[in-house]
This record gives sequence, structure tokens and C-alpha cells, in this order.
Amino acid sequence: MTQSLNTKVDLIMEGTSYLGLPAYGKLMIGDKAFEFYSDKDPNNYIQIPWDQVQLVIASVMFGGKWIPRFAIETKHNGTYTFAARDARKLLTHMKKYVNPQHMVRSLSFFQVLRRSLKHTFSRSRKK
Repeated sequence: MTQSLNTKVDLIMEGTSYLGLPAYGKLMIGDKAFEFYSDKDPNNYIQIPWDQVQLVIASVMFGGKWIPRFAIETKHNGTYTFAARDARKLLTHMKKYVNPQHMVRSLSFFQVLRRSLKHTFSRSRKK
């Protein structure tokens, strides 16, 4: 069993980690780190200290009524994607430890499409 980095736990919630295949388990927010522990495999865990979090990216749908998933971008190890039962509550608890300016919305489908088309046509004009 892995030792937790946290000394005090604020919130424990069921969630899913999308690192490779989806893994179901518990998401934990504490005073020192964000942690994920798998239900089936005790060796499948993710621990992200708060000082390593660069951005928290939330996928917001239906005008802010539903947050299906969120991602945590770290300074050195890349991006980790998670889903939670009540992501809004989880992100609210994260605001205590992450600067709210480092919590952003992801781009919508149409914003990504518009950027792609703009990039494609601007590239063809330069040639």
C-alpha cells in the first residue's frame, strides 16, 4: 500500500483516471497533494503535489451546467485527465490550493475547429 502525501484530507470522491485505460477509484484532495487511488490495484495510484500543478483545465459543457472531466497539467510530467461524480465540488475544493488564475476552461469543439481552419488557410496563403 502506498503512503499518502497528505496530512489532512479535505475531500474524497469517486472518480476515474484516464491515464491509458480508464481506472476507477478514489480522488483525494488534501493539504499537500491531489491523489488518485485505484479500487482494484493498490499499485495503480497518482500523486500530484500542489507545487507541481501548473494548470487545471476543465471541460465545461452546456453553459457551465456540466463538467464531464478535467485535466491537471504538471510542470514536469505532462497532463493527467480525470472525471469525478461532482467535478464542480472537486474543483471548488482545489481552489484552496491552486491559484484560481491557473484554473481554465478547455476550448470547445467549434473553437478547436475554427483554429484549425484559420491555421490551415493562413498557411496556404504564405506559400
